[in-house]
Amino acid sequence: MQPWLNLLRAVSLLCASSALIAQNSSLPQLGDLGRLAGNATLSDTKIASGLKQALSVGTKKAVSLVDKPGGYLDNQAIKILLPKSLQPAEGLLRSAGQGPRIDGFIVSMNHAAESAAPAAEQIFADAVTAMSIDDARKLLNGGDTSITEYFKSKTSTQLATAFRPSVEKAMNQNEVTQQYQALAGNLPQLPFMKSSPFDIDTYVVNQALNGLFYMLAQQEREIRNNPAARSTALLKQVFGH
Repeated sequence: MQPWLNLLRAVSLLCASSALIAQNSSLPQLGDLGRLAGNATLSDTKIASGLKQALSVGTKKAVSLVDKPGGYLDNQAIKILLPKSLQPAEGLLRSAGQGPRIDGFIVSMNHAAESAAPAAEQIFADAVTAMSIDDARKLLNGGDTSITEYFKSKTSTQLATAFRPSVEKAMNQNEVTQQYQALAGNLPQLPFMKSSPFDIDTYVVNQALNGLFYMLAQQEREIRNNPAARSTALLKQVFGH
């Protein structure tokens, strides 16, 4: 009878184990446990250093991608297009022979943004230095672009101030404001044309910043999700948990 008793006990234990697993199906898998444990063992200092290094790598790459000829113009994701006040009329303007003027206007806006982008590097560097350990701990476990959103909240005002002189200079050199006024002046009678003055310099500054933060978000996603983008041992340790 002893073998039968042993078999009965084994079956009972197996059933009990299965029930326990079913009740705890929401528990992390082994791989997740290893990841969570790895995260817990990272010191706050190491996390802060890793986040700052990620920001340094990401911001430098983002700036380098836009502060060159074609950095905005040739990138369809961030290319600065006609202001919304002109977009409904673009077809009419082109059919009226204004196509070359529209194209020149778009090129000039994008080149103005490209010329302003280098001013971002020092502002980004200062924001990295100022990041607290508490901020770093929260951002490490945030979403794919939580670092970018944090950075955006901390630097947008300074960046807009820093970008404006370069944008205004480039816009004046290329007579972009005059180009805009000439285009808008061709359709003053249409209802979708705004009668209030439009600040084309502010428009280009804002679009330039949107494009820069878009590129920074792309770099953050790469570092978080692509091991090959973690270019230093510290990034591998902090983001590879």
